[in-house]
Amino acid sequence: MKNGIVIVNKEIGPTSQGVVNRVKRIFGASKAGHTGTLDPMATGVLPVLIERGVKASEFMLTSDKHYIATLLLGVTTDTEDVTGETLTECSDIPDEERVLSVIDGFVGAYMQTPPMYSALKIGGRKLCDLARDGITVEREAREVTIHSITAVRINEREYTLDVRCSKGTYIRMLCADIGDRLGCGGCMKTLCRASASGFTLDDAHTLAELENMTDEEREKCIFPVEYIFRQLEEIRLKPFFARLAHSGLEIYLKKISLDLPVGTRVRLSDDEGFFALGEVREYEQGRAIKPIKQF
Repeated sequence: MKNGIVIVNKEIGPTSQGVVNRVKRIFGASKAGHTGTLDPMATGVLPVLIERGVKASEFMLTSDKHYIATLLLGVTTDTEDVTGETLTECSDIPDEERVLSVIDGFVGAYMQTPPMYSALKIGGRKLCDLARDGITVEREAREVTIHSITAVRINEREYTLDVRCSKGTYIRMLCADIGDRLGCGGCMKTLCRASASGFTLDDAHTLAELENMTDEEREKCIFPVEYIFRQLEEIRLKPFFARLAHSGLEIYLKKISLDLPVGTRVRLSDDEGFFALGEVREYEQGRAIKPIKQF
């Protein structure tokens, strides 16, 4: 069984954990996990880590995301999307110029309050579980960044949003916040994650496609863990230094004739290939590469 990353094109219906469980069965994996929840109504890119690839989750959760969503104006719900109970309705919808101007105003950093219907945990419980029990708790607003947002009018009440944003951004809340700023209310009608952690829909396969593949075809769908660090410099270590690194010991740059600034992260490889992520740190004897995660 290979270690690595399988990119699933999630369809409407299953939970993200449900997708993970099916991937485990399809690949016969003992361990698996995802790198960012997609709601049951959402579709698109869901990276699933299998076997030792699970160790890479912390490095993928921090990546930017790209979403395509549909904003519905004039309606607010308790879930900030169309699956929830309607709270308010408004027929006074601003004109296109006003809508596009307000949407443009969200580009950059802004303080966003996480929705109650989310996988975020407070006091050890998911907010969505509390919400289903009829419990509402105070949530602290967090700074998120909208790198870019393009809106295209579908009709008077609906707009397609193409959003590139930082980790931790809730598109449902973005839709609700846009509607609130317009004064008519709004919610999310559809959501597709177009890319995450450097993977796009072109890299993804549906669960049905994976199930219908031969074992050999499935193996080809597994991206090596090294792929997510592909932009980092590769340092190929000779056997002696590789053994030190495998043991978690630092490798002094002067010993391997390198000069890298403190904080630089690198891929560490030996004769068998990539095995660890390293970071340059300062020690009394000088700068050295410290293995910070073994794969």
